[in-house]
Amino acid sequence: MKHDQQRPFGATLFLLFLLFLVALGGLSINPVAAQAPNLRPQVIASGLEHPWAVAFIGGGQMLVTERPGRLRLITPEGRVSAPLAGLPEIDANRQGGLLDLITDRDFARNRMLYFCFAEPAAQGSGNSTTLASARLSDNASALEKVTVIFRQQPKVISHAHFGCRIVEANDGTLFLTLGDRYSRMADAQTLDNHHGKVIRIHKDGSVPADNPFVNQAGARPEIWSYGHRNSQGAALGPDGHLWTHEHGPQGGDELNRPAAGKNYGWPVITYGKDYGGGTIGAGLSAKNGMEQPLHFWVPSIAPSGMALVRSERYGKNWQGSLLLGSLKFNYLARLEIDGQRVVREEKLLQKIGQGIRDVREGPDGYVYLLTDAANGQLIRLLPE
Repeated sequence: MKHDQQRPFGATLFLLFLLFLVALGGLSINPVAAQAPNLRPQVIASGLEHPWAVAFIGGGQMLVTERPGRLRLITPEGRVSAPLAGLPEIDANRQGGLLDLITDRDFARNRMLYFCFAEPAAQGSGNSTTLASARLSDNASALEKVTVIFRQQPKVISHAHFGCRIVEANDGTLFLTLGDRYSRMADAQTLDNHHGKVIRIHKDGSVPADNPFVNQAGARPEIWSYGHRNSQGAALGPDGHLWTHEHGPQGGDELNRPAAGKNYGWPVITYGKDYGGGTIGAGLSAKNGMEQPLHFWVPSIAPSGMALVRSERYGKNWQGSLLLGSLKFNYLARLEIDGQRVVREEKLLQKIGQGIRDVREGPDGYVYLLTDAANGQLIRLLPE
């Protein structure tokens, strides 16, 4: 005969006491926040050639850039379109190509988007990171009214360190991260060029009057912050402040909150080493007048893409976390943030098998990833 299990009398009293505290508001029980979710990667689309960025255009549809210079529409069912027409000439070589893409905050009304790419020089050799605006055609098959709104100056002969992450700020201005172009790392410390900088402009390419170097002779007025190496991740924090991360050399990847006019040190200070193991410059990791990173990685994880978790789909303890991809070690990192401090780092999806190039939170609250491979994938993360 089946018998009911009896709860000990003491346990019953303890349970009643807990329920009494909950009723008084003195105790909060939240089983969702108590543990991290199990994640199931759902492949939405594959066969993407080194995809770099994903943007959401409504109705479950997405646009994905491919570094070789193609823009694709992906349906909710995972169908990948033919390349969209209307892109400008792109220098797709090594790290260069068609890179980041975002939609305007008012995309549902104006169908505007912004993309950055490696632009070849009009004459002779060289290239630079360039930012353009465009309208997506009504049938989503082409870009219309493509307009260059910013060109990194000067153009140089290099196929590395383009930076190229775009963020729309709460005031409607655009931030763009710009790499030091590798061979021009010393330029990151001077203000007469755009190498190794974060810039801030209006959507028509004009310069905000409150940019920090607008009235400084010899300085490029678009510059917001400087002393960066190669920033491939950017996102707005819950307070509307910009967060970025950047590649170090051999070690020394950094997480920063670039503030107006601040110097983030590269290549004067770094927690990394030169390739082969030598020191960079004087081998300093700190110097007066130069900002310290909020978090750094040694060895380098080669971070790319970054998103702030706002959704409750993964539990309340994930809200406010930063997610970023590792290109080198093929995992997703979750950083728990307390104010401006990283208090915990968690490595996720360590068996995914491909470097993670982009990380975005979709309008449905799910996190989406792009893997950087010749047969790259668009992935939705489902909590279980």
